[in-house]
Amino acid sequence: MSQTNFDVAALRSFVTGMDLGSFAKAADRVGRSTSAVSAQIRKLEEQVGAPLFRKAGRGLGLTDAGEVMLRYARRLVELNDEAVVAARGTDLEGWVRLGLQEDFGESLLPGVLGRFARAHPKVRIEARVARNADLTERLDAGELDLALVWDDLNLSLQARRAAGASIEVAKPPLHWIGSDALQWSPDSGEPLPLVLFDGGCMLCSLATDALDRAGIAWRVALTSPSLAGLWAAAAAGLGMTVRTPYGLPSTVRTLDPADYGLPPLPSLGLSLLRASSAATAPVEQLATIVVEAVRGYAGVGAEGASIAA
Repeated sequence: MSQTNFDVAALRSFVTGMDLGSFAKAADRVGRSTSAVSAQIRKLEEQVGAPLFRKAGRGLGLTDAGEVMLRYARRLVELNDEAVVAARGTDLEGWVRLGLQEDFGESLLPGVLGRFARAHPKVRIEARVARNADLTERLDAGELDLALVWDDLNLSLQARRAAGASIEVAKPPLHWIGSDALQWSPDSGEPLPLVLFDGGCMLCSLATDALDRAGIAWRVALTSPSLAGLWAAAAAGLGMTVRTPYGLPSTVRTLDPADYGLPPLPSLGLSLLRASSAATAPVEQLATIVVEAVRGYAGVGAEGASIAA
């Protein structure tokens, strides 16, 4: 019996299409025509022996076979890229200092650092998990080489991008986060209880500004210096909080604002900043891996990809 050998290029097109929500956009990303990418996807379905897609509204969702294939495709593409980097960078040495948000500390950091360490065992990595202001201050002070931060107009991101010191990684939606233990309802006449970071938080400020514009009363039920504290308080029903889907634990869930009479929330850009002096090969390699990992993060991928749009 002959073995089935998947084409890594086809797997990459499949993964990219699902991440971008469009195989036409994926064609641009992978440098192929839309018809060539469509042919790759048809070939994958033939090799799997089952449909990968089903109708989902105006787009296409994944079948059970498609969900399984997407998980393996990510792993195969990552392993392929890891092998290429490892083979080409066996002599890479140096030091990289990476800073990122708490949202990625448990969900993303171990996989990224493990993948990088396997490919470049001679490179040492120092990682810091902190909030936006701290990360950008340390980056500007020369204490970090890379920082994954939420976009903030005060960061002069356009100037950084023009100088090649910033990469726009993703633009995930903000969500109201809570649990079934929450007792508040719009009919209660009580202000909406919120659980917030202490010392100020850009994401929370966007939420409270939206509530103020909608004329919805709110109160601070609890503040915490850590994201884990916000998750625990929201899970216990003490109030709602606001985050993106990154790193969302199973104890809480995203809430439909219409169910609670709340205003919708905007999307928030996420960028990888690089210190002006950090243009070494190890820094560039880690930056590539971080960007790929965030863009392919499970749970924040495309919903209903389109072959033609």
